[in-house]
Amino acid sequence: MINLQSQNSHLKSPKFVLLFLAALILGISACAAPQETQNNKLADDLKTAQQANSSLTLNKVTLEQANEKGETFWKVNSKTAVYSKDQKTVDVQKPVGKLFQDGKEIYDIQGDTGQVFQEGNQVFIKGNIVATDLKNGLVLRGNELEWRPKEDVLVVRNNLTGENKQVTASAKEARVFSRAKRMELFGSVVANVKDPVLQLRTEHLVWFVEQQKINSDQPTQIDRYKDKKVTDSGFADQVDVDLKTKIATLTKNAQLMPSDPPLQIESSLMSWNFPAQSVISPGPVKVFHRVEKVTMTGDQGRGDLEKKIFYLTGNVVGIGEKRQSQLNTDRVTWYLTNQTFDAEGNVVYKQLNPVFNLTGPRAAGELKNQTVTVKGDGGGGQVVMEFVPDENKGIFGQQ
Repeated sequence: MINLQSQNSHLKSPKFVLLFLAALILGISACAAPQETQNNKLADDLKTAQQANSSLTLNKVTLEQANEKGETFWKVNSKTAVYSKDQKTVDVQKPVGKLFQDGKEIYDIQGDTGQVFQEGNQVFIKGNIVATDLKNGLVLRGNELEWRPKEDVLVVRNNLTGENKQVTASAKEARVFSRAKRMELFGSVVANVKDPVLQLRTEHLVWFVEQQKINSDQPTQIDRYKDKKVTDSGFADQVDVDLKTKIATLTKNAQLMPSDPPLQIESSLMSWNFPAQSVISPGPVKVFHRVEKVTMTGDQGRGDLEKKIFYLTGNVVGIGEKRQSQLNTDRVTWYLTNQTFDAEGNVVYKQLNPVFNLTGPRAAGELKNQTVTVKGDGGGGQVVMEFVPDENKGIFGQQ
């Protein structure tokens, strides 16, 4: 049932047209006659107006819509309202109002113009849209707003921006689901996180405002900033950012490229901890030093980017520049500042020039300069050196 109020008058009716006409007439003659006389006159005038099937204009009105339970869907105040000839819509000017869900106010809204639909229980507003979430302070701005209460969706599009105390975002369209407590952003999405200072770019982003989480199921780039400069960049087909813990999880084709140390880290899954400046990969990981041209791979990896140390475990393989040397072992601690490493467990070191192999329980050295020392463990573990007499054959089976 829709309820219209004009100035100080108030009338309810199950028919939308009757309500609007009643509000118009009451707005003109609210003080002219007793209520019973007004009602009798209204009945006659309503029939005449319906037969004429003409549009009507009303000033300073309040429009309301409720469901079958009597719960309010929306309430819109308008400077001017024009009722359509087909008696199905009302065009409003300078609408200001509230949106409701389950009988509770959830949004303040305003705009330049709008349309209220009798059928479908919908509200459209255009131009300079401002929609404010009354619970969490999220403010949406754009040029088009659509409220579909039965579907529990508020749509804001066309030059959309959204902002709260943690995040500012822009996109082509936003869809807010109040019961599910989430907002989905579509098309050229850019989200700027204030602490830590991050920027996410993708085509689809889901923002759980109350849970303080952001995720995307589309390829996403994350840039971390310091002093307005990008210090680290992450990429993945799926991204989850927890704004409370300040940890991002990168899944599927994940890649992280810190600037200092200058690494390229690749894995199917990695956790990027911004406050701790660390990265953890529970699965196979590849780490490439972009300056020194050294690559390390392993079944698992953990990097301390602040101390510039990377730890790899399980089937670790290290390869120096131009594949001149290779290290195989169980565990490696890689000191990125001076490019040295400590290796433990089943160490095999192969070198191309001069060609020889070293095996032992432990090793230390630098792959880039081919300065590696293989050591015993003091418990019976021996170091074995093997020379390869055929210098025309590479250590990796190449001619």
